[in-house]
Amino acid sequence: MKDGFIKVAAATPDIRVADVAFNTEQICRMIDETEKKGAKIVVFPELCITGYTCGDLFTQDILLEKAREGLFKVAGHTKDKDMLVFVGAPLTVDGELYNVAAALNRGKILGFTTKTFLPNYGEFYERRQFCEGPSYARDISLNGEEIPFGPQLVYEVEELEGLAVSAEICEDVWSAVPPSIQAAREGATIIVNCSASDETIGKASYRESLIEGQSARLICGYIYANAGEGESTTDLVFGGHNMIAENGITLASAKRFENGIIYSEIDYKRMVSERRKNTTFQSAEDRELTWIPFRLHKEETKLTRTFSSRPFVPGEAFERARRCEEILMIQAMGLKKRLAHTHAKSAVVGISGGLDSTLALLVTAKAFDMLGMDRKQIIAVTMPCFGTTDRTYRNACKMAEKLGAVLREVPIADSVTLHLKDIGHDIQDHSVTYENAQARERTQVIMDIANQVNGMVIGTGDMSELALGWATYNGDHMSMYGVNASVPKTLVRHLVHYYADTCEDQVLKEVLYDVLDTPVSPELLPPKDGKIAQKTEDLVGPYELHDFFLYYFLRFGYEPAKIYRIAKYAFAGEYDDDTIYKWLHTFCRRFFSQQFKRSCLPDGPKVGTVALSPRGDWRMPSDACADLWIQNLETVRENKE
Repeated sequence: MKDGFIKVAAATPDIRVADVAFNTEQICRMIDETEKKGAKIVVFPELCITGYTCGDLFTQDILLEKAREGLFKVAGHTKDKDMLVFVGAPLTVDGELYNVAAALNRGKILGFTTKTFLPNYGEFYERRQFCEGPSYARDISLNGEEIPFGPQLVYEVEELEGLAVSAEICEDVWSAVPPSIQAAREGATIIVNCSASDETIGKASYRESLIEGQSARLICGYIYANAGEGESTTDLVFGGHNMIAENGITLASAKRFENGIIYSEIDYKRMVSERRKNTTFQSAEDRELTWIPFRLHKEETKLTRTFSSRPFVPGEAFERARRCEEILMIQAMGLKKRLAHTHAKSAVVGISGGLDSTLALLVTAKAFDMLGMDRKQIIAVTMPCFGTTDRTYRNACKMAEKLGAVLREVPIADSVTLHLKDIGHDIQDHSVTYENAQARERTQVIMDIANQVNGMVIGTGDMSELALGWATYNGDHMSMYGVNASVPKTLVRHLVHYYADTCEDQVLKEVLYDVLDTPVSPELLPPKDGKIAQKTEDLVGPYELHDFFLYYFLRFGYEPAKIYRIAKYAFAGEYDDDTIYKWLHTFCRRFFSQQFKRSCLPDGPKVGTVALSPRGDWRMPSDACADLWIQNLETVRENKE
């Protein structure tokens, strides 16, 4: 459970209807199998001790007595196992029959969660045999033990803060007010569901959206175990459609019509963090449900779930294209409103032939089209200086021409040289002063041009640069509206690629493809043999790594050691452990030290769940200390040694 990851399983055993001995044997066999895989929470289907489709056989004492015996046998089978197991069973209490999910741990039955909503429509007729569960939990005496019985029991490991599990049964989650709502409000971070949901056309996709939606709404992990082959096919077919979801995302899903086990790891600490940030998640003021302690050994969970190495970029081509179109529209709509509100007659974009300024120019053209403004009112300014290469210069000029903007060239080498002389800086000293003087001169040029043409300077810097502080303060850091401010570098690349793929101008398409092939560089140092001498990623690290760090640091509040751990999985085969560690250390240091640049950012539209606006998503003091985060990361190396 290190870092909050706990391995869980949803299991559908082979069963025979009303053959308790066979079913019990199969359940125990699967418990053994899941133990070998390291699962700590295992969920079986509804009424799997007997089979869900027993019908009026549930009125037979012999079946119910054997079911009770079978349940205690399964409980005994968990005696030496470090896990919490949920098994569906019928249970008679005070002469009435209930549909329950029994929680088993270390040889004992911890509690019986009763089914709250009994379906009695369509193919379901549960009220014929079963009673609704009571409104409140109480203890019942069974085999000489007092066991909690009732709705919404919550099982917690006191030594593992945040790990709390509650159960509901099949129809409960389909109801208007699922019992899991109250359980989550009281602190349950994982919900399990023992289910017997039959297969009909279209039901699987609805079931998937239901489980994903419930896990998102409750900000929880959700383990759904469904009945499968072996149930009676007199009128119905069950497909064993098991699912494991976490906060709206399916982590694992079974292939239907094949009994078996699915596994994944739920990050329960992430659920706690998400709820803490989400002010509309209403936690209960007092505990009204029954909380039951159980024991699990704390250990490191081997991860099998996947972590996308490019979390800002959808992996599937269709979804990626849809996302790109939506982002371009958000950017353009934001700029459209700002241009209209300020009655700007033009827009000024400093273009370098690099990715960021290319995207800013594309967005500006889109905004002008939406406003019905002539693109000739877009002033694209190229400002060659000491580090400008022919390749980027040509691309910038061609791009402006093909987009219908007016190209202005303002060489700044002379003015920067004079400025450096005025402040007594040796022109051969290529330190940060030499570099930043160029960036600030370019900003002054486009700001003054904007004044000339009653226009607005459109910012080009992206979110990845802002996170690292890789921008010249009051240089490229400043604009009148920053259209790329919440777009990470890895996504900038895909946005430009999408525009190139979908534009009809072949020349523009080729220019954009060449921009994509150009190394990322501020071009502030003189070229070597006509080629770019200064590559950003050689200096601050690969942007795909930094975007990964940024996503998990801001979106989920992961500590650096945890980010390092999952980064090793995500980038296996791409970067070695030392490289990941090195650049994560750089990220932590720069993210804290460069906050002062983010504290005075220009306005710009938010496009995704992660943003750095000091007026919105990220309000951090500029002088916050990074020591805790750096030390947390360094423990990784200390433990290794």
